[in-house]
Amino acid sequence: MARTKVDEPELTGLEAPVLGPTGRPRTEFPEPKPLKAHGPARIISLCNQKGGVGKTTTTISLGAALAEYGRRVLAIDFDPQGALSAGLGVATHDTLTIYDLLLGTVKDAHQVIRPTSTPGLDVIPANIDLSAAEVHLVNEVAREQILSRVLRNVAQEYDVILVDCQPSLGLLTVNALTASHGVLIPLECEYFALRGVALLIETIDKVRDRLNPAIMLDGIVATMYDSRTLHAREVLQRVVDQFGDNVLESVISRTVKFPDASVAAAPITQFAPEHPAAKAYQQLARELIHRGAIA
Repeated sequence: MARTKVDEPELTGLEAPVLGPTGRPRTEFPEPKPLKAHGPARIISLCNQKGGVGKTTTTISLGAALAEYGRRVLAIDFDPQGALSAGLGVATHDTLTIYDLLLGTVKDAHQVIRPTSTPGLDVIPANIDLSAAEVHLVNEVAREQILSRVLRNVAQEYDVILVDCQPSLGLLTVNALTASHGVLIPLECEYFALRGVALLIETIDKVRDRLNPAIMLDGIVATMYDSRTLHAREVLQRVVDQFGDNVLESVISRTVKFPDASVAAAPITQFAPEHPAAKAYQQLARELIHRGAIA
């Protein structure tokens, strides 16, 4: 019995692009060229009024990845919980902190800056004392600009300053936004985290209108992404549909390596340099440099 010939599809010579989690073609951003000189720093606040979305982890890991690419990075712990300081292995008891700089009891930020185990990455620590800062600053003249004045003397020495904000939209966060050139929003791929993004962007718009006309949204980075769950995929797609190119292509997946790195007081890029999570933050660093958010 003769077989029926089946028409084969024509080969066009073009392969379908590989899509990333955001539904856009996956891009491998090139490794950045080394800098010939350092400074002045671009100040970026990592901000989200919801807690537990990966702000501190992103500040630590992104800062370490940028330092690996030859950038001089200063991370500022702006949360009274002091998680950033602990995550970088910096003691916060009986030491000078960002609180002393805000109150003016210490005038020179160099006295407060501490080195970390990652070359090129320094930190200004914080502890529970910072929780009293809003009470002390509420009657200060130009209280929203105090962090700007604190960073004025050290900005020339760094390429990027990352401010790890507390999970609120109070006076400390407004200080961070007023001092910043850009905002990076870590967003957990979960419905309740998505709900607050519009309010945060509204706050950024108010700061731009009233206090800091130069501030801009550098991007929204999806964190704690689990491709195995329909919910995470739907939330990420909804974020892309709503915010478009403001959503960065780099996506940070959920992994137990992050808490392990926190216990070891080391960035993921140092704790497990070959792990996909470390590669994801290196990709994020390259993407921000490629976009021009960081020199």
